[in-house]
Amino acid sequence: MQEILDDIGHPTWLPFSVIAARLAIAALLGAVIGFEREWRNHPAGLRTHILVALAAAAFAILGIEIVHSAQFDADASRLDPLRLIEAVTAGVAFLAAGTIIFARGEIKGLTTGAGLWLAGAIGLAAGLGFWQIAGYATLLAIVILGLMHPLEKAVTAHKARDEAQKDDDAPTGR
Repeated sequence: MQEILDDIGHPTWLPFSVIAARLAIAALLGAVIGFEREWRNHPAGLRTHILVALAAAAFAILGIEIVHSAQFDADASRLDPLRLIEAVTAGVAFLAAGTIIFARGEIKGLTTGAGLWLAGAIGLAAGLGFWQIAGYATLLAIVILGLMHPLEKAVTAHKARDEAQKDDDAPTGR
């Protein structure tokens, strides 16, 4: 029983304050993107983006801890650290793909899926301690999502007007 109790307080290579900060930053930055999706009433919103970024950060931190842990063979755990990124990318891509649907000739959810994928990358960056990358990627995402939405609406409205004009100009065949 004492062995189990001793293992609960297993020391980490990173100080816990650093781990807590990295997880908090991932959650905060995931929330920023999720809020934009929520505000536009998309299915994967605030909670989903927070959880994806937080999970990716947790996986990244676990990867760091595994590499520095005495309980794993040093040679085996250092063979390919990119497996961590590949695993998170594959998992988030699977989740994001579930948000994309094709109905009535239209694709829906593609931006939401891409946002989830980006939230995973932001979480990895925050979890690995690359806060500048995580923050800048979040900023760019918000700028892109914010600026592109009105532009897409304007283009769609213009196309609809052109189609309506073509229908009005077409011969009726009577």
